[in-house]
Amino acid sequence: MERFDAWLLTENLHLQKGQADPFSAAMRSSRMSMIITDPAQDDNPIIYVNDAFLHMTGYERGEVIGRNCRFMQGPDTSPAAIRDIRMAIEASRDIAIDILNYRKDGSTFWNSLYLSPVFDATGVAQYYFASQFDATERKLNEFSSAALQVDLERLVASRTRELKEALHKSKMLVHEVDHRVKNNLQMISAMLMLQSLSIPDERIKTTLREMLERVEAMGMVHKRLYQSENAVEFDISAFASEIAANLVAATGRNDIALTVDVEPVTIKADDAASMALVINESITNALKHAFLPGKKGDLFVSVKPQPGACEISIRDDGPGMPEPQLLKKNFGNTLIETLIKQLRAKIEWLPASPGTHVKITMPIA
Repeated sequence: MERFDAWLLTENLHLQKGQADPFSAAMRSSRMSMIITDPAQDDNPIIYVNDAFLHMTGYERGEVIGRNCRFMQGPDTSPAAIRDIRMAIEASRDIAIDILNYRKDGSTFWNSLYLSPVFDATGVAQYYFASQFDATERKLNEFSSAALQVDLERLVASRTRELKEALHKSKMLVHEVDHRVKNNLQMISAMLMLQSLSIPDERIKTTLREMLERVEAMGMVHKRLYQSENAVEFDISAFASEIAANLVAATGRNDIALTVDVEPVTIKADDAASMALVINESITNALKHAFLPGKKGDLFVSVKPQPGACEISIRDDGPGMPEPQLLKKNFGNTLIETLIKQLRAKIEWLPASPGTHVKITMPIA
């Protein structure tokens, strides 16, 4: 059944027109504001209005009949809403819309308007039926909610700016601390260097040089933290590449070939110094024990990400370390053992056939 055919069902009521017409009676007695317009007349005027409409708008019936509905529009009525209503009438289609209207006394109210064409048997719009509902309270609540949302968004934006500024200041403070620690470690390195020059005992000199390398490794960590944009993470891959190159260069030997194979891996900045010392000790041990004077060799350093972990490998092709030497309790081994526990990591000394393979596995978030 076409949409206009439904109106033909009223013929089944067989009631006389006028006061006995149930539809007319319903419109007259309804508390819903209702009007009917006639598009066949010039400017589609109002031809019927019920008492609820007059009560809502403050007009008398004689002031309404024969006029187009636009008399309720005013300066603040939305042009877009007016355009939408006009286009719906031109297309003979329904429309439901909220529009700001004006009462006779000039006061405004939000009109929840429903406009629908009434078609004849041929499908031509014979009338337009419109119902109105005062939706002012609902609209005010919507506006209040929208204003509250805007206020909340402003508050969140303001708080976000404050947090960003605080984070920036905090990062700057952390970087400043790293910078000062780096400078202090450089001073300690210089003092160790000067002290070693004045000591004739070669064993003590060797110990001081080893300590100097450890201090320089920690200084390198704080230098990288100071230069990094990230104050909470540390690129262990880049550090391993740099420390390996520096330690090999410090030997003064051209017959040790260094191969570095790393992939980007970051660890917590809090763990950086401890891991740096473990890497430093492991590479230093390889350089000290794997490459005899006059015998060339290869040193391999790799850093690879693993599921939930970081794997660092230091491998040489030297004669290999006998088991008793691996278990020997010297300062370097004790330091590695202590730091590995602190990092919740695992270290393995494995035969490399030839050489020794040190594998460090550290859990990372």
